Amino acid sequence: MLEAMVVCLATAVYFEARGEPRVGQQAVAHVVLNRVRDPRFPNNVCDVVEQGPRYKWNPDIPVKHRCQFSYYCDGKSDEPKDKKAYKRAYNIALRAIAGGSDDPTEGATHYHAHYVYPEWGTHERRVVRINDHIFYKWERADG
Repeated sequence: MLEAMVVCLATAVYFEARGEPRVGQQAVAHVVLNRVRDPRFPNNVCDVVEQGPRYKWNPDIPVKHRCQFSYYCDGKSDEPKDKKAYKRAYNIALRAIAGGSDDPTEGATHYHAHYVYPEWGTHERRVVRINDHIFYKWERADG
């Protein structure tokens, strides 16, 4: 179970932030973990990473370009090609899951690349920009 969580998180870090320095990769890892702790999202790493609508005719297939983490349903292979970068992402994921790294996003649950302008970005509290990503904390309705 732990190994599956680390692999899911490492793969997300790899595809979402492998070109970022360590702190940027840690930030992506912590967004996933912050979602796991937030009752508005699934309660495990793999379900958070794979969250998104599925086709009715085959619930195993996510709707292309509609996932929470774009790499997961972009139609491209999810097999890391750069082994060194994946090993780094794996170590970052392992440390984050084990509680061995600080959250540089201050609890953010969302982010986007700085050159993307999602509609929701104007409504939520911007926390920090770390290199190419802007991180947001969506306030909970229950406090």
